[in-house]
Amino acid sequence: MHPNERRNVILEQLNKKEKIDIDALAAELNVSAMTIRRDLNYLEEQEQIIRTLGGAILNKPLVMESSFQTKEGKHAAEKRLIARRAVELVQEHFTILLDSGTTTLEIAKLLNQKRNLTVVTNDIKIAAELMDSEVKVILTGGEMQNNIGALFGPLTEQTLRNLHVDLFFLGAHAVHLQVGVTAPTFEKASIKKLMVESAQATWLVADSSKLDQKALAKVCDLEALSGVISDSGIKAYHPRELPELLEVVTAEEEA
Repeated sequence: MHPNERRNVILEQLNKKEKIDIDALAAELNVSAMTIRRDLNYLEEQEQIIRTLGGAILNKPLVMESSFQTKEGKHAAEKRLIARRAVELVQEHFTILLDSGTTTLEIAKLLNQKRNLTVVTNDIKIAAELMDSEVKVILTGGEMQNNIGALFGPLTEQTLRNLHVDLFFLGAHAVHLQVGVTAPTFEKASIKKLMVESAQATWLVADSSKLDQKALAKVCDLEALSGVISDSGIKAYHPRELPELLEVVTAEEEA
């Protein structure tokens, strides 16, 4: 096998497995471990991989936090479709917890006409959206994150520890089959973890651009969720493995 073909095989393996083992790969490709090491050294020089003890991982940047204005216009149509499917889960007299984010804001817009409903949120924009509705709104309190509008900190965490809700819509910065749901900061991850723990059912609402991404801090494994609502792009994301972990709902335009 030509070196370039072998290196392409290595990159394909990493895209599937996230991490490779030198000895296992050498046996699979019927070459020496030294040959694989040379291939890995070359790929590392090209900044395509990062060498690890006995193997390698892809050189893929972590997802970072973006301002509300930056996120607001991205994948707007997909977020509206996701919100439409999400509100189908909402029943009368439910207490709903809405995570901070632009997808959950779209859900709030559709809850505007609801009655006999309580919404708890750590997002000031969601609270403002529901201000003139008949929905009962509870803000968690806490310090406000500038340019984002999310509330966080000890006061937020204290409120969430004393909370129990019927349904939680979890927003995500990054979603990965093996790693789970992750957030850009430990503070964000801590808030989201407490939200998951406070809910009878947790549904992840995330457009497909968030899939196969990783951020700094772990929120939860996918198995901890009741289900995920995403756009049609989710169909290509581990179509066999993902439905084994949780219910998958695809939000699409009606024909």
